[in-house]
Amino acid sequence: MRVPARFGARVRVDAHTTPIPKTHVYDYIIAGSGAAGFGLAYQMAMSPLRGKSILVVDRDAKENNDRTWCFWTAKPTQLDHLTYHTWERIEINSADFHEIYDIRPYQYKMIRGIDFYQGMRSALADVPGMEFRQARINGVGDTKDGLNAEVIIDEEPHAARYAFDSTFKPSDYYRGPAGYHYLKQHFRGWEIETRTDCFDPSLVTLFDFRTPQKDSMRFFYVLPFTRRRALVEYTLFSADLLKPHEYDNAISEYIENVLHIPKYRTDATETGVIPMTDRPFPRKLGQRVMAIGTRGGLVKPSSGYAFLRIQNDVKAIVKSLTTYGHPFEVPTSPGRYRLFDTIMLQVMFRQGGLMSGIFTQMFARNTPQEIFRFLDETAAISDNIRLLASLPTAPFLKALFRVKFLRKV
Repeated sequence: MRVPARFGARVRVDAHTTPIPKTHVYDYIIAGSGAAGFGLAYQMAMSPLRGKSILVVDRDAKENNDRTWCFWTAKPTQLDHLTYHTWERIEINSADFHEIYDIRPYQYKMIRGIDFYQGMRSALADVPGMEFRQARINGVGDTKDGLNAEVIIDEEPHAARYAFDSTFKPSDYYRGPAGYHYLKQHFRGWEIETRTDCFDPSLVTLFDFRTPQKDSMRFFYVLPFTRRRALVEYTLFSADLLKPHEYDNAISEYIENVLHIPKYRTDATETGVIPMTDRPFPRKLGQRVMAIGTRGGLVKPSSGYAFLRIQNDVKAIVKSLTTYGHPFEVPTSPGRYRLFDTIMLQVMFRQGGLMSGIFTQMFARNTPQEIFRFLDETAAISDNIRLLASLPTAPFLKALFRVKFLRKV
C-alpha cells in the first residue's frame, strides 16, 4: 500500500542556488539517530544497500542512558543481543483485582538507550560508506528541482537520493489540526536499590492501578532486574502534565505504602512524554523525504508503544527501497484499528477515571496473548470482535457516537 502524504510536507528553510559540493552528496541521509534513525541505518547495512553512502546526523552524541524501550514479542528479533532484561510473567493489580500471567510464547523485553546506541555504533562502525556526524539539522526537504532531497546541516546544504526525517518537534504534535485527540503518555521513573530482597526478577508489573486515579488513567509499572533492584515508574495518560514534585510524591508514596519498602536508594531517574494522538502524521514529506519514527506516526495511539513498530517499519522501508527503488511502499494500520484507537483515546480523554476498571476487566476476560495480538494489530477480525465484546459497553458506545456521529472530540 502506497503511503499518502497528509497535511503537506516539511519545506526547505532556504533555497540554495550554488552547487552542493560532492563531499556533501550521499545516497541516503538519516536525520536523527534514535530508535528509528539507528534502526534504519542498521537495516540498510544488513541489506543489499550495504556499501551505499549513508550519512546519519544527530545534534546529540547519544552517550547517556536517556531512555528505556520495552516491548513484547513472540519471535526472536535482530536486537535480542542488546536486551537488558527479559520477563515471561506479568502482573496486573488494582484495588480489587490481582492476577499473574504466564505470557509465553511472548516475552517482555527491555532495551536500555545506552546499550542500543553503543550496540548500533559498534555494529555500523566498519560499514563502508556509513558516516556519522554530530551537528544541528536546520531543515529537511526537496531540492528546488525535486530530483533529490536536501538536508541543511549546520547551515550547509547536503543532498541525497532520499532523506529520512525522525526529528520530532513537540510543536508538530501539540499544535496539530482540530478534530483529533492530543493526549500524552507522561512518566517518571526511579531505579531503586533496596536493602533486602523485595522483588521477583522474573515478574514484571505491567499495570498497578493502586494509586489515586483523579479522573485520568494512572498506574505504576515495576521492572525488577534483581531481587533488590528495580525501575519503578509512574505513568499517566492525560492531556496535561504534572508538576515535577507531583510525580516524585506519587512514586515515594507507592514505594512506601503499596510496595511496603521503607529503606531504599534511588540510583537513577528517567522522565518522558510520548504523544498519543489519532492525528494521521504524514509519511511523505516531499518527493524525496520520508518521515520515520515518532515523526512518522509510528507510536501506537492508544498505548504509546513504538519500539518494535518502528523496527518493523524500517525493515519495510529497506524492502521498499530494494524492491521498488523508493521508500514509500510500506504498510499502514488497518482502518479498523485506527477507529479502535480513536475510540479508546476518546474514553481516556472524557472518562479517564474508568480506565482502571476497563483494563482490569480486559485482562480478566482475555488472555495476555489475545491482548498482545490485538495491540500488535495482528488479530483476526473475529478475535477483535470477541475482545471488544468483553469490555464495558456504555463508555465505548458513547465514545463511538461522539466521534463518528457528532464528530466531536
